[in-house]
Order: sequence, then structure tokens, then C-alpha cells
Amino acid sequence: MQIAIIAGEASGDILGSRLIIALKEIYPNACFEGIGGVEMQQQGFKSIHPMERLSVMGFFEVLPRLFELLKIRKSLIQRWLDNPPDLFIGIDAPDFNFKLERALSQANIPTAHYVGPNLWAWREGRIKKIRGSMDVMLTLFPFELALYEKHNVNAKFVGHPLADEIPLNVTTVEAREILGLPQDAYILAILPGSRLSEIKHLAADFIKAARILQQKHSNWIFVVPLINEKVKTAFNNIKQTVAPDLSLKIIDGKSRSVMSASNQILMASGTAVLEGMLIGRPMVAAYRFAPLTAFIFRLFKLMKAKYFTLPNNLADDYLVPELLQEKVTAENIVLEIEQQYDLPEEEKRALLIHFNKIHKTLKQNASKRAAKVLYELLKNKQLENKNEI
Repeated sequence: MQIAIIAGEASGDILGSRLIIALKEIYPNACFEGIGGVEMQQQGFKSIHPMERLSVMGFFEVLPRLFELLKIRKSLIQRWLDNPPDLFIGIDAPDFNFKLERALSQANIPTAHYVGPNLWAWREGRIKKIRGSMDVMLTLFPFELALYEKHNVNAKFVGHPLADEIPLNVTTVEAREILGLPQDAYILAILPGSRLSEIKHLAADFIKAARILQQKHSNWIFVVPLINEKVKTAFNNIKQTVAPDLSLKIIDGKSRSVMSASNQILMASGTAVLEGMLIGRPMVAAYRFAPLTAFIFRLFKLMKAKYFTLPNNLADDYLVPELLQEKVTAENIVLEIEQQYDLPEEEKRALLIHFNKIHKTLKQNASKRAAKVLYELLKNKQLENKNEI
């Protein structure tokens, strides 16, 4: 069994590694290749190109790498047309994966996409690229199914692997022991993002806000997990310029442990916000696109969702304060953090009950469910091929 997979960033790498484990239970001798990160490679996956080359977002941010990305995609299509895999799975990275999936699907290679793009939030017209490009769309969230059914796309809700991995009740005690943090301190976790572009657009305001908060709350501890040395260097350079005297505890990776150890979180919007919700911590989420990207979004009114964070969309309620674009300022961040900090205990408990309810909805043994859908897909394809013969 030859299975090809493309994952474009850290969150996709995690999903891919868990899916490989589940598929190996069905196909013990399967071989896996494509593009993936450390997590997938630890499961025996062969990455043909570094995953980091695909980790880019935005309209204009992708331009410097456009020809490289097109070249990589063309080479992969040719590779798998010459030596067809038994199954192809594109994990997220829709702008890269959809054309690849269409080319392989047209060659009668069974094709699936894991993680539906945020059609509910922006660019619903992308569904035209989906229809006819794959055999099945595996979605992480139940509210996505209605949109795919409306456009006659075969979609299956499988749940979210993070909801399976993270316990329904996460205490701070063990995480603080692991990280060497005091049990009785008030800890604010600061997650400025895993991409260099996120550090560039958010770190300065996060650091300025932390400095103001430290002046107001001298007993608070500020902990910052950073994914790798490049991100750490970029963050430290900004800190030296903005607030060299600010006391921060910087930790290599371990973002989940840091969130688990915290009382409250300030973070870049993305998958980490969902993770923070599953861990059960009050959060403030912020995001800033490059100015040209933001201009295009507004000019063509591409954003259609009421909220831009997943917990708020899942709940259809404003559970997580959101700061977008020019609203991302140190002053606004401090205001939101302190308002959340000052909430009555009853409101804080109600927030965590909301988070816990969503957690239970997403806790579906996702990787095994996804593997089962893919097994059924391959079984049906084999029957179709036999009938044609």
C-alpha cells in the first residue's frame, strides 16, 4: 500500500502523524511519502521536500515563493502520475493541494482532503475548485457539512484529533511542575505565532502590552513558548528594540504545556486558539495580515464570518475577545486582558462550561474515524474497478 500525503504546516503535520498511526492499524505494511514535518517523519514518513517551503499565508506573502511552489507541485504531480499511489491525502494547504488533487483524481487515483478550508469565513467560491477534485472531504467541525451538502461535495465530519488528545479537564499543577513554574503564581501565556510573518506583525504589540501589564501586575509571570530558533531570534530582536528590560520566561516549544500551566492566554489567532479552548483557559486572540492582503480582503469583502476565531464560530457566540488588523494595539490588548481577568467567577465558570461542551462535540476519535472513511473509499473504488473490468 503506497499512500501519498501533503501537509503544509505544523498543525497539518500533527494531524498527518496521527492519521498515519491510524492507517497503519488497517494497513500495517503501508509506505507513506510526500511532504510533512517532524511529527510525520517520526512515523516513518518520507518527506520529499521540506515542509517549511509550503508554510506561507496571504495573497502577497506567497509571491516571493510562487515559482518554487509551482515547481514543487508540478514535480509531485508528475512523480505520482508516473508511479500512482493507492491513495492521496491533502492535509489543509488548500491553495497548494486542490490543483494537485484534481490532477491525481482525473488520473483515477483515490483522493481525499483532510481539513476543510474556511469557506464559512471567506472565499466561499473556492468550493468550485473542490467539486470534482477529490473523492471525499474530511471535516474537523460539524457546522461545515451543511455547506458541502449544499454544493454536492461528499464530506464526512470526523472530529478533531486535538479534542481526543487533550483531557476534558486540564489542571495547571502537572504542567507547572514540568516547566518549573511556581504553583501559586498568576501566569499569562503569550503565543505570538509559529510563523515569522506572525512574529513580524504581532510580537511588538504583544511585548508592549506585556510591559504595561507587568508594570500594573508585578506579581504576574509572563511565559512565551517559541517553536524554533528562527522564531526565537526574530522575537528576541523585537523585544530588544521594544522592551529590553521586560522580564519574560521564554521556553523552547511546549506551547501546550505552557497553555496548560497558564491562568490566561494572549495569542495569535489560528489552531492554537482551538487548543487553548480545549485546554480550558480564558484567551484573547489577535491577528494582523500584511497591509496589502488586508486591503484586498476589505476591497472585495472576502470576509463573511461573524467571527474569525474557531471557538466563537463553533459556539456562534463571542467567547474569545478578538482583535484584528488596526485594532491590534498594546492598549487594546491590555484592556481585553484586564477585562477578562476581572470577570466575576460565575462568568469565568460559564465560559469554561461553554468550552467543555464544544470539546465533547469535537471528541470523536477523529484519526480512527478518518482512517475508516479512507478504508471505505478504497474498498468502494476497488469494487468499482472490478465491475468495470
